Amino acid sequence: MIGVLVSGEGTNLQALIDEGLPISAVASNKAGAHALDRGAALGIPTQVFELEDYGSREERDGAMADWLAGHGVQLVVCAGYMHLLRPTFLDRFPGGIVNTHSAPLPDFPGAHPIEDVLAAGAKETAATVHYVDEGVDTGPVIAVERVQVREDDTVETLRERVKAVEHRLLPKAVRELIS
Repeated sequence: MIGVLVSGEGTNLQALIDEGLPISAVASNKAGAHALDRGAALGIPTQVFELEDYGSREERDGAMADWLAGHGVQLVVCAGYMHLLRPTFLDRFPGGIVNTHSAPLPDFPGAHPIEDVLAAGAKETAATVHYVDEGVDTGPVIAVERVQVREDDTVETLRERVKAVEHRLLPKAVRELIS
C-alpha cells in the first residue's frame, strides 16, 4: 500500500489516483492543502501533521510514520511534500520513500530547481523520480525524463511542462516499484 505526503495542490497525488494506484493514506504538513481534499473526496484517510503541533521535527515525523504504518503503508511517495524527513521517519521505511524533482540530479538539487536551471542557462531540465535519503535530493535516481528548455521559457512555462512529464513518470515508476 502507498502513503502519499503532500504540501500543496496535489497534482502529483491526482496523477497517482488517476492511474488507480493503491493509496491507503495521505498526510500533509499543512492544514488546508488542496491535496487533502483530493484524497478525502475518494475516501482515502487523510491527516495533517503541522510542525507547530509537535515539540520537534523528529517527534512530528515519528507520529506521521506511525500513522502511515497504521494504515498499512509500505511505500511512501513524496508528491510535492516540502519538508526534509528526519531519521525517525526514514528508518521506518528503509528504501521505501520516493520523491519527484523538477531537474536533473545531482546537478540541480534543492527547493527551487526550475529557477536554478534557468539561472544556469541550462539547455534542458528533467522530471526525476528518486529515492529519499537524509540528504537534499541525494538519493539514487529511479527514473528520469529530459525536458528541453526553450529560449522564451519562464519559470511558470517550464514548470508546467515539467509537471506534465512528472504526472506520467511518477505513476509509472511507482507502479514498477510495487509490482
